Amino acid sequence: MKTYYRLTLFLLLTLLLTFYSYTQTADDSIYRVVFYNVENLFDPREDSLKNDEAFTPTGLNHWTFKKLHRKVNNIAKVLIALGEEKPPDIIGLAEVENFFVLRQLCYNSPLAKYHYKIVHYDSPDARGIDVALLYCPDRVQVIHSEALTIEFPFEKNSKNRDILYVVATISQTDSLHLFVNHWTSRYSGYAATIPKRNYYASVVRKKVDSLLLQNENANILIMGDFNDYPTDESMLEVLRAKDFEKESGELYNLMFRFLKMANIGTHKREDFWGCLDQMIVSEALLRGKNHLYVRNRRANIFKADFMVVPDEKYGGDKVFRTYSGPKYIGGYSDHLPVFLDLLRLNINRDFSFDE
Repeated sequence: MKTYYRLTLFLLLTLLLTFYSYTQTADDSIYRVVFYNVENLFDPREDSLKNDEAFTPTGLNHWTFKKLHRKVNNIAKVLIALGEEKPPDIIGLAEVENFFVLRQLCYNSPLAKYHYKIVHYDSPDARGIDVALLYCPDRVQVIHSEALTIEFPFEKNSKNRDILYVVATISQTDSLHLFVNHWTSRYSGYAATIPKRNYYASVVRKKVDSLLLQNENANILIMGDFNDYPTDESMLEVLRAKDFEKESGELYNLMFRFLKMANIGTHKREDFWGCLDQMIVSEALLRGKNHLYVRNRRANIFKADFMVVPDEKYGGDKVFRTYSGPKYIGGYSDHLPVFLDLLRLNINRDFSFDE
């Protein structure tokens, strides 16, 4: 009889511990953060202060409100699919012209039911394309935002895209420093534009150093289309975003793992897939020193079947974009989005890199 009671007690304790463990895991909140270069999300109305004539009804691309409506619905479809069971909590965007198109995306598309808030500043960019941030206000609270102006000392009259800097809180407790980037493209030549991307990197690095000086365990997340790859000078030497599997540092680029994989990336040029779009985090965020950490220490690329088409010239597939040359085909973007999950724990947890 005593053996029976002992066995019963043991089984009961086991069930209670299992239930406790399950509920602790279930109570952990997961916050999905996304970055997406949506490729030329333009307002069809001409702005006399911007070089946006190509994306007007009478311009080269014959851009209309009907095409804009299809475009925002396409973007919404990607973001909803990416969110899986619920919409992403934080979304960084690149290549949006103004607040009007962001309103169309948030309030006149399937995203409307999620009640996103918008953070956006008009930048001096000659074409008028900016970066922006969307967030779910019931889960994320923005407490500060500003545009970090980019003025090249070696090219005084250039008009450049700002960097968006946002401070948000998760569950009203954990502060998160967010940077949304879209650095100078390689359109004018790779070598000729290296100093420009290096300068962008130096501006972000200076701000990061200032944050870490105030709090060495600051939660920092840098995302964007950097128009450079993880191993390029701007990323590895100026920003100093390391591969955590190889060396220690203050910032870690979570896209290094994709360099080991064939035919995967966020952008395809001819037959080469590469990661121009990246997620970079501080050591504290990677290790979870402030109750927040990057789930599985991974960023991911989202590539649904509807977002790609066969690549008849180079083989495999390619992104299904809005235009193929001058021809309107009604796709999504020339980039794939990247995302990561932040997990908020109720207790402090420190990770070993060997874990």
